Amino acid sequence: MPSFSSRPLRVLAVRNTERSRLGRFRPWWEEMGLRIVEVDGASAPGSPDGFDAVVLLGGRFLPDDDRAAPWLPAERELARRAVARGVPLLGICLGAQVLAAATGGTVRGCHGSPERGSCRVSLRGEAGTDPLFAGLPGEFRVIQNHRDQITGLPPGAVRLAESEACPVQAFRVGERAWGVQFHPEAGADRLGQWDESALADAGLDLRVLRAEADKAEPESARHARRLAANFASVVRGAAHEPSGFAVGDREGSP
Repeated sequence: MPSFSSRPLRVLAVRNTERSRLGRFRPWWEEMGLRIVEVDGASAPGSPDGFDAVVLLGGRFLPDDDRAAPWLPAERELARRAVARGVPLLGICLGAQVLAAATGGTVRGCHGSPERGSCRVSLRGEAGTDPLFAGLPGEFRVIQNHRDQITGLPPGAVRLAESEACPVQAFRVGERAWGVQFHPEAGADRLGQWDESALADAGLDLRVLRAEADKAEPESARHARRLAANFASVVRGAAHEPSGFAVGDREGSP
């Protein structure tokens, strides 16, 4: 597939744990002409300089648990600066919580009912004109694996999606920064890495969860690819705005 851009558009992806990867998003975005640079949280910069977009991935701690993850202050600053400069940002699970916390929202640990496996998410009316969710149906299934929740949105943020167990499934801060509590980058095969005994202790049957996810996978993958394409389109548009300049062309870019 030919590149959509005259130069590679650089996307910084921050991994908060070894298992938090871009999954299927990486090959999809590379097909769409994006150049992915994945770094561990400890190596993440506090600024989006040199990148056309930022993606913050998941993890097993709260967004202000600086003792467990001492790189989080820099990651929150990275999110704040991306929002302030209009650099496209997508936060996934913990990444969404980092975005919320960095811009004035609140996150609570072990709040509400956990969501595990393939779960239904509903778009709100506000998503009707949102570029990240363009072309997606009003309801769709996605992989979830969380017990913490965003309980207060940042000032001026727009709530875009919800579920029965979690009122804030997606939101937007400014024009180009989104947080999603769910995992569009993860396919049904991700459940093969889950701890069966831990789920059993919580009253969940991994075999049942995997069967449900496998059944929903063809449709879920189609919707996830549309979301990925929508974000890529936002990145291309932001990089080529006539009134600005490409983030990747700044002096001192790596």
